[in-house]
Amino acid sequence: MSHADPAPPEALPRPLDEWLHHLRAHRRYSPHTLDAYRRDLRQLADLAQATHLPLEQLANGHIRQFVARLHAQGLGPRSLARVLAAWRGFYQWWAPTAGLAGNPVAGVRAPKAPRGLPKALSVEQAQALLDHATNRLATDPAGLRDRAMFELLYSSGLRLSELVGLDLRYERADGYESRSWLNLADAEVVVLGKGGKRRTVPVGKAALAALQRWIEARPQLAAAAAPPTDAAALFVGTRGRRIAPRVVQVQLAKLAQAAGLPAHVHPHVLRHSFASHVLQSAQDLRAVQEMLGHANISTTQIYTRLDFQHLAKAYDQAHPRAGRKS
Repeated sequence: MSHADPAPPEALPRPLDEWLHHLRAHRRYSPHTLDAYRRDLRQLADLAQATHLPLEQLANGHIRQFVARLHAQGLGPRSLARVLAAWRGFYQWWAPTAGLAGNPVAGVRAPKAPRGLPKALSVEQAQALLDHATNRLATDPAGLRDRAMFELLYSSGLRLSELVGLDLRYERADGYESRSWLNLADAEVVVLGKGGKRRTVPVGKAALAALQRWIEARPQLAAAAAPPTDAAALFVGTRGRRIAPRVVQVQLAKLAQAAGLPAHVHPHVLRHSFASHVLQSAQDLRAVQEMLGHANISTTQIYTRLDFQHLAKAYDQAHPRAGRKS
């Protein structure tokens, strides 16, 4: 039984075909790349034909309409970016020959791909992790420190850099001034985040209790003659220096493994879990944005500056381990 040969690809308009020949003969593009470009150029030719315009009369607005149409048909951001690259390359090569005023694809960009969010723990997993910390890290100073760090990460949604940058209290002496610090009396931390933006974030009851126990044990690890940046640090390592980010990562991973959690847990997972769990309860995106210190609209999408009382109320109502007095 004979099989019919596959139908040859439909001919492209001459300028598009000549550009592909140029890429093959002079730029040595691979057959695979040329096939992909041919498909992308086929779309351009079909869209131009549907608009009843020749290639030389397409303007920037037409290209934007074409992109919107392809996007509506299900083409994703990465595919659209590849299509636009082919179209842009063609016009860059052809515009001088055809006497065009410019490249109609210039300045047209594909929509941004949605940013993948880090995995969050379920509420039950977060509780299991921190309850395990309560039972496992309840004796030696380093264990009390670790428990306090992990409770605070989840309680307040801090970045790792913000956690290790915290001072025990606000200090200003001997040429040193605190940038971020714990305000134990008011149950909050004052944090200098990305872009030099300072914010105040509430600290829940479980984290406060863990912090108080750590602060009582802290002198056992603190160095007697440490430089100001280490002497002021809320969390210190076994040598009395401000704790290193890597130590936090390693200790949290060990605890998660001991608690039987299925996936690798790093500090940002606790930050994202904090945001997810508060949003699940309060559904207040703006409050979470403020507490996390996001500065870009693409991160939490909607923002309005909120006063701290509003933040504290949303936190108290929503966070599973807050337990703060109203």
